Order: sequence, then C-alpha cells, then structure tokens
Amino acid sequence: MDFARRADGKVNVLDLTLTELRAWLADMGEPRFRAVQLWQWLWQYMARSFQDMTNLSRDFRKRLEECACIDWPQVDKVQVSSDGTTKFLLRLADNERIETVLIPATSKSGNVRWTQCLSTQVGCAMGCTFCSTGTMGFTRNMTHAEILSQILVARDYLHDTRPQWPVLRNLVFMGMGEPLLNYRNLERVLLSLNENGGLNFSPRRITVSTCGIRKGLQELGESGLAFLAISLHAPNQALRERLMPGAAKWHLDDLLDTLNSYPLKTRERITFEYLLLGGVNDSPEEARQLVRIVHSVRKSKINLIVYNSTPGSPYKAPSEERVLAFEKILWDAGITAVIRKSKGRDIDAACGQLKASALQEEAAAAAAPTVSA
Repeated sequence: MDFARRADGKVNVLDLTLTELRAWLADMGEPRFRAVQLWQWLWQYMARSFQDMTNLSRDFRKRLEECACIDWPQVDKVQVSSDGTTKFLLRLADNERIETVLIPATSKSGNVRWTQCLSTQVGCAMGCTFCSTGTMGFTRNMTHAEILSQILVARDYLHDTRPQWPVLRNLVFMGMGEPLLNYRNLERVLLSLNENGGLNFSPRRITVSTCGIRKGLQELGESGLAFLAISLHAPNQALRERLMPGAAKWHLDDLLDTLNSYPLKTRERITFEYLLLGGVNDSPEEARQLVRIVHSVRKSKINLIVYNSTPGSPYKAPSEERVLAFEKILWDAGITAVIRKSKGRDIDAACGQLKASALQEEAAAAAAPTVSA
C-alpha cells in the first residue's frame, strides 16, 4: 500500500489507522500482532521514539527508524486561565499553527475531569463573522496524525498516563475548522479513537460540531461514531446569511428537514449550539423563533453560549438580563436549554484568538524599526 510520506521519504506512523498499520507492516513482512504492539506504544503509552518500544526486537526497531517517524506537533505557546482552562498554540510540521483547548470540570466527588476541544482544519472556509478563525480564511485540512496528536499533547501535559482511568474524558470537535469539510480524515480519526488498546474513547464521549454540511452530515449519522452538535446561532435564514454566510448556502429549512431523518441512538439527542450576540440574535422574538425550530426537530436540546468579546470584533456580549430572559422563553416552551458556562475569559480562549494574537505580535515585531548600534 502507498502511504503519505515526509520529504525524507519516512512515514509518520501516527497518520495510519490500525487497519492501515496492519497493511503497512504486512508489506514489510511483519506478523499481524506487531501492529497491535506498535499501536499500543503510540497511542496508549505515548512513545515518541521507536527505541522506547522495549517489547519489539532491536532489528524491527532499527527497520522502523529507517523508514518511519513519530511526529508530534510542537507546542508554541500555552495559556492557562484562572479557572483552569488551558489553551495550546501548536506548530505543525509545515509551520502552520492550530489551537486546542482543555476545559476542566469538577465532579461531585471533587475529581477533576477534562474535556478537550479539537481542531480539524488550518483556518476555516465558512467565514462566520463572529469567529476569529473564520476571519483567517482556509489554508488546508489537517491529517489523521495532526488531529489525533492534539490529544497526545494534552495527555502529556496532564500527565494522563493511565489508559484505564484517564482524566481526559470527553472530546469535542469544536475547534478551528469545519469538521465535515475534512470528513475523510475525521472518519479515520473517529475509527482510531474507538480502537481498543489505544486512546479508546467511546462514541458517547465524542461530539462533532458542525454548521451543517449535507454530505458529511449524512455520512456521520450512518457511522454512529459520535454525537452531533449543530452550530445554529441564527433562528431564521436571513440572519443566518448575515452571521454565517458559508453555512447559509444550505438553506436552514433543508438542514432542519435532514436533521429529522438523522439516525439517533437510544437516549441520544441532537444538540443545537446558539451563540448569544448582544443586540443581534438575543431578542424575545428570536427566542420564540428558536422555539419553533427546536420543536420542529425530534429529540433535540439547546446549549446557549454567551459571546466572549474579542478585540476588533463588531459584536458584544449580551447583558445577563437578556440572557436569562432568552433562556426563560425556551424553558417555558418545554425546551431543555442550558447556559454553557463561559471558560477562559481572561485568556485568548475564543476559537482562533490565540493564533490571531500570535500573528499580530509577529507582524508588529516585523514592522518595528531596526535600531543599529
């Protein structure tokens, strides 16, 4: 089989699913069980060198070093909020940069469990006007290795080395990019997450957030590999066109019709995400329009997200009174609505914000006059 290779001809083994790893090793004349051994070292024990894989023969490790590599992204910057939210700016092999975020939650027993927000693209083509990533434009899709290695970086940072009792419990594909526009790699990633002996995440602990891509939505539903969240943010087509021009190319009515035929497991519901923008989409009339949307889609609920203002943005956060009034209209209509607690307000926590800040700092440094001695 032919696999993507670096400029030096080496295969990044993190870019292979377990099935692909078996095929690659079979081409090398290795038995099937070698793939499982290598898989465990890569994803469960987070080995960064073939020499660390002590249950593999020396000759096999030498062969791996000659034709393969284990490439993790470089951590460029880490920001930690007073509430524990931790954001990473990661540099990929081609020097492109992406973000991933760790979000803490404390259980009733006092144990801290973490959710990680993952990116799937460098930039984004959807052009949502309230999103820092959307203003950057689209550069390229991320690979299987690049998407999954965000988890390795996070687990390493958390010293999360117990695969049976991990502190990183949930994954949300809500970072940079539109996941369903990179569906081929997303599907491979979801399959790898479900494999035993590796990261071993149940589909019930994975959520894919999308603004709505017709083909990818149908394929994700048929796969059953993750829960679905829809980035709605507008209760009518006109406002959707204004706020989310890329997503609005698929008419809201058609999106809702498709959601009514979306395959759901027992006790599974579709989550609508609704970002409250002060004076834009947070009025009582827009709340009532949202009620009609949610009632039109079977088995659904709402996550209300209060906008986190960013420098240079044309939008502002709504007042607490408007947020509570909006929520009350939904509850009075019998809709499950949860105001998602804002995390990381004191750092560049909004999607794309940390990368944007880094780019601005670099541009300012490059434009600064050179002082000669």
